[in-house]
Amino acid sequence: MIEGVKVKKLKKIADYRGFLMEMLRDDDDFYVKFGQVYMTVCNPGIVKAWHYHKKQSDNFVIIRGKGRIGLYDGREGSKTKGKAMEFTVDENNPILVFIPPGVLHGYETIGNEPCYLINCVTEHYDYGHPDEHRVDPFDNDIPFKWNNKKGG
Repeated sequence: MIEGVKVKKLKKIADYRGFLMEMLRDDDDFYVKFGQVYMTVCNPGIVKAWHYHKKQSDNFVIIRGKGRIGLYDGREGSKTKGKAMEFTVDENNPILVFIPPGVLHGYETIGNEPCYLINCVTEHYDYGHPDEHRVDPFDNDIPFKWNNKKGG
């Protein structure tokens, strides 16, 4: 496991009406603070990677479809610098992945249906000075290979 990354197994509470699934709670041991919540959709054959933040932590939950979340620790001074890891997640295997600042991350869709991801971040997006730093998904020294061929 990459230093600072946390995984929370999620459970669905279902009945005849459907289900409820808690994702992030303020009493989770990794909870930092609320910045904003957004949803992103990744179409089949696409990679949304690599990026990282200097201040922001992310809380990824795939709520529909199937996706592969990739992480890479490029942080100087980290005990796990240079380590990569991945999670294959779908709506039937729900987890929350907490991603601390400095850890590069992204995801790709698996299969022929779009993948829907909810992210509850610790900082709201600052349009004037975004805390968004990018690395090309394919042209880099990261020991992680995406299966899909189109990125951004």
